[in-house]
Amino acid sequence: MLLPNASPVRILIKRAIKAIPIMCLAIPGKILSISGDDDLTRSGRVSFGGVIKEVSLAYVPEIQIGDYVIVHVGFALSKLDEAEAEQTLRDLAQMTVEA
Repeated sequence: MLLPNASPVRILIKRAIKAIPIMCLAIPGKILSISGDDDLTRSGRVSFGGVIKEVSLAYVPEIQIGDYVIVHVGFALSKLDEAEAEQTLRDLAQMTVEA
């Protein structure tokens, strides 16, 4: 599921990123690209509903392009099932529409 640039999820993520000092959200992100050969220094470009961030992949060496991950303070912590990730993004979009 691709989300348009002005999607409610993108708006929610931008608001959440600004509020990071006071809250932390576990928003699924999709791996767009991976760089680095060493497991400890691998990093990836991750899309959070269109908001792109560079994150460390040191904790998830099995991750591949197209996988979804949960990221905390710049580190991908775990792989997320694609169907679960897309459902979470739909739920976030619905919450934003209702707010």
